[in-house]
Amino acid sequence: MSLHQICLVAALLLCMSSHVKAQNPMRPVDELINKKDPGWPVVQEWIKNAKNKVEILPCDAEKAKDALYKVQVTTWSHMGAIIYSTGGLLVDDGWIRILGSGNSRLNRTLPDWNKGKTFKQLGETPSFLLIADDAIGGFFALNGGGLGKELGKVFYLAADSLEWQNLDVTYSGFLIFCFNGDIEQFYKGLRWTNWRTDVSKLDGNRVYAFFPFLWTKEGRDVNKTTKKPVPIEEHYALTLDLRKQLGIVKK
Repeated sequence: MSLHQICLVAALLLCMSSHVKAQNPMRPVDELINKKDPGWPVVQEWIKNAKNKVEILPCDAEKAKDALYKVQVTTWSHMGAIIYSTGGLLVDDGWIRILGSGNSRLNRTLPDWNKGKTFKQLGETPSFLLIADDAIGGFFALNGGGLGKELGKVFYLAADSLEWQNLDVTYSGFLIFCFNGDIEQFYKGLRWTNWRTDVSKLDGNRVYAFFPFLWTKEGRDVNKTTKKPVPIEEHYALTLDLRKQLGIVKK
């Protein structure tokens, strides 16, 4: 594990030995901005050499500072670098949306999207952290202990199974997958005819809802389903509710 990864995991799991709802001290934003060895140039180089299309969304400087403060990771880490230097990243014409500090096209910051979902108050240690999502309603999360013993690994809540899947990569590894991985193979059978045209027009706060659901037998052929854009907040809540109704998690 690299020093960047160790730094990120340490920040996420800070005070994990104490009660999960305990408030951790909040460092001022100036202490989180690393000017000597920032992670952003590394991420920029990855994007420059990426096989997949990656769009960097501009950010507002004050909003970026606010988001960095709320997450409490340094810009030395790749996550902190993306939060502080971008409004987010759109991969493969927006099929995957990596959260940053918000932009008019992806108007969700990483900390504000997580508040009320993975933590209630700033300073709490989340059991996992939602870091990205996709156009079909799948969610990527960095595990802090709530998704299993594999701390610091990225998990995927798949729309076609409603199950959390361990991708066995760190946050940095997830970025590398998004930039250079075989996204087509990862989503095999879940991309419909003309998906790129549809997704490129999709607002970053919305995802496609399918009927029949993709996790049903009737929904296995995505080209035979009907789809419509819905608010991602609504879809996330529905996904959690369906997991309870189907007995995937205890109520």
